[in-house]
Amino acid sequence: MAFPTAGLTGSDRYLVLLRHGETEWTLSRRHTGSTDVALTEAGREEARAAGERLAGMTFERVVTSPLCRAVETCQLAGFGLDAEVDPALSEWDYGEYEGLTTVEIQESRPEWSLFEDGCPGGEGAAGVGDRVDPLVDAARQGKGNWLFVAHGHVLRVVGSRWVGLPPDSGMMLNLGTAAICVLGFEHDRPVITHWNETGQLP
Repeated sequence: MAFPTAGLTGSDRYLVLLRHGETEWTLSRRHTGSTDVALTEAGREEARAAGERLAGMTFERVVTSPLCRAVETCQLAGFGLDAEVDPALSEWDYGEYEGLTTVEIQESRPEWSLFEDGCPGGEGAAGVGDRVDPLVDAARQGKGNWLFVAHGHVLRVVGSRWVGLPPDSGMMLNLGTAAICVLGFEHDRPVITHWNETGQLP
């Protein structure tokens, strides 16, 4: 299923977000920050399919997280040759919660929410926002289309910051593996044009 690039209107340029493909830890819903988990074979197929959906777009700048699951997704999608690595797009630092599921965390903290409470020994939403803001600002002011290839939680913060919402607003922006999002402008105001496009309805 081709991404409807021809139907994008109301903006001269776009920031496209691409989440990495499936890993064993996304399947088990474990918080995967700095742990360098590889894509599964299904995740590699997702990355290739995302590249096919984006085949109609060209990018002035391609930026990827340094973690291997994002770098490989970028390569398999067909944008690896032009990519630059930026640690600002690394996944949320989950600190003591690295490798745990939300269910496991809530056994001791029943009301815990990542975006509201952050992680002991790791980051909170405001900290993630602080590190992505310079890159988001550069994309807003840059030329041509840009592509960010990264991770679910950090890209949800990017989406929030693009439209001027606080970083913890990312809790309202769900994002599947290998999902494509398109951020653009309407009357020079940053807007979310498409979100969580995976090539199929849930």
